[in-house]
Amino acid sequence: LNLIMLNPRLLRVRSALMRQCMAEFLGTLVLILFGLSAAAQVTTSRQTKGQTLSIHLSWAVGVMSATFLTKGISGAHLNPAVSLCFCILGKLRWGQLLPYCLSQLLGAYVAAALVFALYYDAIMDFSGGVLTVYGPNETASIFATYPSEYLTLGGSFLDQVVGTGTLLLCILSLTEKRNTPAPPDLIAPIVAGIVLGIIMSMSANCGAALNPARDLGPRLLMLTAGWGTEVFTCYNYWFWVPIVAPITGALAGTSLYLFFIEWQLPDEPLEKLPTISTISDIFAVYGGREVQIHCKDRNALKNTKSTPNIKLRQLTNTQNTMQWKNAAKEKCQYHRN
Repeated sequence: LNLIMLNPRLLRVRSALMRQCMAEFLGTLVLILFGLSAAAQVTTSRQTKGQTLSIHLSWAVGVMSATFLTKGISGAHLNPAVSLCFCILGKLRWGQLLPYCLSQLLGAYVAAALVFALYYDAIMDFSGGVLTVYGPNETASIFATYPSEYLTLGGSFLDQVVGTGTLLLCILSLTEKRNTPAPPDLIAPIVAGIVLGIIMSMSANCGAALNPARDLGPRLLMLTAGWGTEVFTCYNYWFWVPIVAPITGALAGTSLYLFFIEWQLPDEPLEKLPTISTISDIFAVYGGREVQIHCKDRNALKNTKSTPNIKLRQLTNTQNTMQWKNAAKEKCQYHRN
């Protein structure tokens, strides 16, 4: 033990993928633990120890805590739909997708098991010892999402698509440097705020799962803990909706983001474009390297041997602009004397 305390790296896992999966497992566990614990407390106390808002806020705190916990290791996906979209965007290798998803699912299952153990006595007292999906004393809704009685299959599917699509549409822009990226330290609370807004505005119909692992993991726990197969067969086998619809919504939200935002952004972040006011400033910025300039109208493209395709800002000074245009027409090469 003393040796480990002196050198903690002895316990460092060598495989990067394994470290990422461990982070996704623990992060999803923390996320689900917050949300389901709040649901169990509010339900079993018959809203005397919290209300619906308590559940919503707990989910948001869970998202924020899990994101802070795992972002530096795995990127804090915590959601198979998010991992799939990141693979499509090239931010995650396809070979990592299945391990990520299994880790998230396992984390959700273990979190549900912890909540069941933590609130076992309260659940049994509330339900009269009968674990059911239907009725005034049902407890299945503590762990998984179910549709309201008035909701059609198409309505519930659309509900999940819109909710998860909104989630992906909002979070994809947070780290885009060509847009207005969020400060790294604020990403976790911003994501938590986005999730809170979605849950508070889109959960009345069928609970706003937004996450296949969040629903399937606890549902599997209920299957093994006494609720039986009814958790899958109820409401005409509705269980597939919070699995398929969030994935569909995530793909739709990602597509909207790409078409309307990412593909319309400038090629490079504006702050990385060098400020050039005169031709001589090129030497001040780029030293004595050979520079070849091609100019069309007032836009310039500068190529160097070591730094290709660096875009230059348009000159604002009229006299300097004329010098720039004349130099471009002559296709001059400048060298340090």
